Amino acid sequence: MCLMEQIIAQVHRILIKSKKTVAVAESCTGGLVSSLLTELSGSSAYFILGVVAYNNKVKTKLLKVPASLIANKGVVSKEVAIKLAQGARKLAKTDFSIGITGIAGPSGSSPFKPVGTVFIAAASKHKILCKKFHFTGNRSAIRKKAALQSLVILKNLL
Repeated sequence: MCLMEQIIAQVHRILIKSKKTVAVAESCTGGLVSSLLTELSGSSAYFILGVVAYNNKVKTKLLKVPASLIANKGVVSKEVAIKLAQGARKLAKTDFSIGITGIAGPSGSSPFKPVGTVFIAAASKHKILCKKFHFTGNRSAIRKKAALQSLVILKNLL
């Protein structure tokens, strides 16, 4: 069993056993996190909602990320990742959530936020974990690494 399969199985087992639910708001991963969370049979017991919030209007209207926050901190920021997670959890009324935003490349970078910069947040009602990453590789590799790492962060919150 590869590392990805192990992490998926661990998260699956924990969520099933604890009878907890999860929602996801993802941008740069384009649905990969939701795909990983629904990999195993029975995931409908815990996976409630997955939103691919690629457009900022979806982030602000559906997930309630303040437009002023995006303007001041940038869409790829710790603050926006946290708001995405909180917005998904509130929208779906789940126990846990993941928010992910980043630059998968090859374009869209800046000197302060190079390609591979990703912020991942996992949230519960009373706790938030958020980490910044600098993944390497092509667009596909960055997206896959970010999606897998989001499950690791969720597992740490569980």
